[in-house]
Amino acid sequence: MANSTKEPTEIYKISFLNKGEIYEVFAKQVYSSDLYGFIEIEDYIFGERSQLVVDPSEEKLKAEFAGVKRSFIPMQAIIRIDEVEKEGVSKISKGDNVSPFPTLISPQAKTPDK
Repeated sequence: MANSTKEPTEIYKISFLNKGEIYEVFAKQVYSSDLYGFIEIEDYIFGERSQLVVDPSEEKLKAEFAGVKRSFIPMQAIIRIDEVEKEGVSKISKGDNVSPFPTLISPQAKTPDK
């Protein structure tokens, strides 16, 4: 008797800051990285090209992540990670109302000239 149980596939919606904009992408795998302070995102999911309406921000994301096997996103750039029932439209939006989380890294202090 064949095993007819289908392995569940989780889909995650990840929102993060990148260059002052909010990126919202969908992926099959998200986990804490071995690189300290980073989240790894793998197996990006984008809509089918057969859609009648094409979203320019999703097309920009497809182009930006084309050929990317895995992304390492700094934890302080992550806004939210949701497990969702089905994929949606990836998009880029303005990050005017969102500030990056403060970090402990500060610019090098200038030493006074003697």
